Amino acid sequence: MSAGGAFGGNRGVRPVPPEKGVFPLDHLHECDLEKKDYLSCLKSTGFQSEKCRLFSKKYLECRMERNLMAKQDMSELGFRIVDEVDISPDKEQQTGEPS
Repeated sequence: MSAGGAFGGNRGVRPVPPEKGVFPLDHLHECDLEKKDYLSCLKSTGFQSEKCRLFSKKYLECRMERNLMAKQDMSELGFRIVDEVDISPDKEQQTGEPS
């Protein structure tokens, strides 16, 4: 017989979760509202995730605030700060504000 678990694993050795990609489930439903908002946005836009980025961001922020995932800068997750978005020349002319 081999020493180890039923499927060849080592007994008593605690598994280590991966750093990214898998995070704790929201068993207490702390971010259900944000999740439902995001899912309803996806359904209403024909599952075009780009149109639901605001809801996605709010959901991820909720998970980070409640330690359901590692805290990261939102720019590392593909979100930009609104203040840093360039204003196109057309918008400047419409508002009458110089650059």
